[in-house]
Amino acid sequence: MIAMTLPTWLNWVDSLAWPWMLWALPLPILMRWWPSRPGAGAALRVPYAADQLQSLGAAAGGAGPRLGRALLWLAWACLCVAAARPQQLGEAVTPPQQGRQMMLAVDVSGSMSEADMMLGNQVVERLTAAKAVLADFLDRRVGDRVGLLIFGERAYTLTPLTADLTSVRDQLRDSVVGLAGRETAIGDAIALAVKRLREQPEGQRVLILLTDGVSNAGVLEPLRAAELAQAEGVRVYTVAFGGDGGISLFGVQIAPGEDPVDEATLNRIAELTGGRSFRARNTDELAGIYAELERLEPVTSAGPAVRPRIERYAPPLALALLLAGLAWLLPRRWT
Repeated sequence: MIAMTLPTWLNWVDSLAWPWMLWALPLPILMRWWPSRPGAGAALRVPYAADQLQSLGAAAGGAGPRLGRALLWLAWACLCVAAARPQQLGEAVTPPQQGRQMMLAVDVSGSMSEADMMLGNQVVERLTAAKAVLADFLDRRVGDRVGLLIFGERAYTLTPLTADLTSVRDQLRDSVVGLAGRETAIGDAIALAVKRLREQPEGQRVLILLTDGVSNAGVLEPLRAAELAQAEGVRVYTVAFGGDGGISLFGVQIAPGEDPVDEATLNRIAELTGGRSFRARNTDELAGIYAELERLEPVTSAGPAVRPRIERYAPPLALALLLAGLAWLLPRRWT
């Protein structure tokens, strides 16, 4: 029976979780041949003991004890194999995943240092307010993969698309005004996001772009970048963020000014790519916009293939117990 089931069991086993446990196989040999500590006392001479010892040695060398030792060796080998945790790989399963794939593009140009936002009854810079709202937005992402890029005179990817939203939040927190330059390159930011999103399945390419100014730097014009996004199937949701562009002193607006945000261009970008355009003049409006973005329909897609691991240590463990039991019964059988 054992000979019939062993090949079948071996066909089940694909890998060992703890293969280093097999190093314990020679342990009984090492313990048997480990040099013992010599005794200090002299041996007691017993008359007529030679014949009795010879007869005992003959009995110990019989078939029964030899078979018992062999069974114990096999039991130990099976126990080591069971301890190595043999495993069988099941059929590959591709579980469906439901979520959104989105890139966040955050403006860190010089104008984002304008202190015209209220956050917790305090006047703060635009970037500080945007960080607070975006952090709350990221906290509510379940099953989504999010990437982060910042832009000023240039655009940089801080985090590629990832499910590790803690890393995205940390990178966002560490961003500062002027990190990518003082000017604003909206076109370059869109182009970089398109490059990051083009490998995603169609219908899952979403860019959320937050800016408070007019594109005045970069290689690519914003509308040309929007055409590239349209060709690659990237939907761009633009968020025009900022107050009315007045002059402030110690966080208090002392002179009104002209709104610097180029809403017309942002509206056109969203229209070309099938997204939407939003305007936020304060933190509450910005939070409302991101709540609206949460209603974007999540897309169901195939996740990474997974092969479940099935533990197969039970057969060798049961065989080890059986062999040990037989070895224990043999002395009673031969006496």
